[in-house]
Amino acid sequence: MIHPIIHPLLTWYNLNKRDLPWRNTSNPYHIWLSEIILQQTRVDQGMEYYLKFVTLFPDVQSLAAAPEDLVMRTWQGLGYYSRARNLHFAAKQIVQQFDGKFPDNYNEILLLKGVGTYTAAAIASFAFNEPKAVVDGNVYRFISRYFGIKTPIDSTIGKKEFQKIADEILDKKNPGTFNQAMMEFGAMVCKPQNPFCDACIFNETCFAIKNKLVKELPIKEKKVKVGIRNLHYLLVFDINANFLIRKRDKNDIWESLYEFVLIKDDFNVVSGELNLESFHFLIKREFEPTKHILTHQHIYATFTIGLVNEFSNKVLHSFEKEPWLNANTKAFPRLISRFLEKNEVQKFIDGVTKNEI
Repeated sequence: MIHPIIHPLLTWYNLNKRDLPWRNTSNPYHIWLSEIILQQTRVDQGMEYYLKFVTLFPDVQSLAAAPEDLVMRTWQGLGYYSRARNLHFAAKQIVQQFDGKFPDNYNEILLLKGVGTYTAAAIASFAFNEPKAVVDGNVYRFISRYFGIKTPIDSTIGKKEFQKIADEILDKKNPGTFNQAMMEFGAMVCKPQNPFCDACIFNETCFAIKNKLVKELPIKEKKVKVGIRNLHYLLVFDINANFLIRKRDKNDIWESLYEFVLIKDDFNVVSGELNLESFHFLIKREFEPTKHILTHQHIYATFTIGLVNEFSNKVLHSFEKEPWLNANTKAFPRLISRFLEKNEVQKFIDGVTKNEI
């Protein structure tokens, strides 16, 4: 049985859909790139990164063969960096396990690193027209409001219930187009805040509109707890304008990204000098704390520039020594790259005499 929302939804989509490059192709590699990039990312922000990736890495083989640093650098600024690491890993999977051919069905796509049920369904339906219903935030919101579903969308029961409804209303003949239409409608009309209910094509049949529950639906049972974190970064230069840097190898959101010398705890500065275990640090300039907002925490980072005469072997055992000119080739967390974009460090270097740095 064809659900009554299918025809009006597809008609609306054909008239109102945004012209996006990943919609004008059935290339599963390009569709996969777009889906990974657009996770936790707005379309207007993701577009730039999508175009960069398809230009630098036009096929899965070029992405698999690329150095990790280049992949991370290309991703820099998008956040949620595990997506980039998983993307790179999955490209190698495709080359090694699938002979370089992108898997063409839901079950095999699901085997790729970083690909969950939503992404697998999206690629399978968009690229191969496999009848798999896609349920993302936009779809959750539309289904909850239209059908009046009050089960929390972030609960185990809720996820199963919403997926079941999505499977039932899916247009089996045009699953890819229907999935795109559902997502687009949720993004453009049935928005989280200030949805266009008056102009909605379903305003006579939508449960939430009829019962004045648009603001209440969908329901989430878990609230994000936001923590506060303070970080202190030291930009340590020697007299030849080399600075200290290291790649994070911890299993966290910034894994495989570079950072400066990090002091986690508060430290006291006496007479413009800082004595650390590995070097004596002459402070030249301190900057006001920079605030960086993540989903689960607010980070306040302080940056301090200083000089040492030379780097000891002990220091170089833990850090890499790089010329400052190479700084723009490294992938930093957005927190650090935003600070560097202000060019304050370059101004500092330009403002001192050659025998000082």
